[in-house]
Amino acid sequence: MVAGLENTKNSIGETKMYCIHCQGNLKSGKTNYVVNRKGYHLIIDDVPALICQQCGQPLFTEKAVDLVQEMIRTLDTRKAELNALPLMG
Repeated sequence: MVAGLENTKNSIGETKMYCIHCQGNLKSGKTNYVVNRKGYHLIIDDVPALICQQCGQPLFTEKAVDLVQEMIRTLDTRKAELNALPLMG
């Protein structure tokens, strides 16, 4: 799932996961993934994540991060193509 998570089992055998930053409880949810790059800003809404109930820090799965990185690589390529277009006039 997510590297570096603190996990323990509660009294009924369920696995509880804790935030690596503040040790708060993690809960499944969706959040925004924000990317600020030279030349553009990207906000992807509703990305699945484990969200700390104490500090709000999201922890994304490896698959989610891989998909976002693939999107960023595509945007970087398209941005370079756009910048290479000749000026009009």
